[in-house]
Amino acid sequence: MRNQNTSKVAVITGATSGIGAAIAKSLSRAGYSLVLNAPSSEKLNSLTTELAGPCVAVAGNLRVESTPATLLAAALNNFGRCDVCFNNSGLLEAGTIEAIDIERICNMVRVNVEGAFRVAYTFLQHFVKQGGGHLVNTSSVLGKKVRPTVGAYAATKYAIEALSEALRMELGKTDVRISCIEPGLVRTGLHDRWEVPPAEVVGIDDPLEPEEIARMVLYILEPPAPARMQQQMELPRERELALM
Repeated sequence: MRNQNTSKVAVITGATSGIGAAIAKSLSRAGYSLVLNAPSSEKLNSLTTELAGPCVAVAGNLRVESTPATLLAAALNNFGRCDVCFNNSGLLEAGTIEAIDIERICNMVRVNVEGAFRVAYTFLQHFVKQGGGHLVNTSSVLGKKVRPTVGAYAATKYAIEALSEALRMELGKTDVRISCIEPGLVRTGLHDRWEVPPAEVVGIDDPLEPEEIARMVLYILEPPAPARMQQQMELPRERELALM
């Protein structure tokens, strides 16, 4: 299908996770056309039945080098454009030194770091060429502060933090926007394999819901008029800092 509509087009990786699915639903309601990515075709097809607007499901794993280019091509071929990339796919592996499975850890690093980096650079090269676009990277509060047994996961999120900041500085004089979100503990499928739920481990009685993160992302992408004016006022100073 090729739909040359005027709505914005967003690509979402990790679309069938709690946060990714919530954002897909939020952006669909807001009028976006979507390209959705996750490893499971079955879960993707189930998600598309819940969306109100145009969407295309592209199953694929970010361990495969060609996946980011395939997602960009899907947006251009089906909708004629791409305005937003929500770089959200990720795994969470944790454990003590004695119990950790190093193969699962290395697989996580390939998805969370290499896969996310490939997505970022593929879409940013397109955004720079077209003169605008918005990349939103998903980090975590663990990208700022480490906790026991999740050091490897935190390290992957530190990498996303560093990449996001460097890209923001590099593109400070362009109309390409870089955002990096740092959710706290959220109820998602990332924790399904944990014997003890993370909320119990860290003593949080009321974790965030994916819908709360989705509202924040929509605000970042579509800020109300006063917030847009504030962003425009702060932009020259932000660009100046990027060059220091």
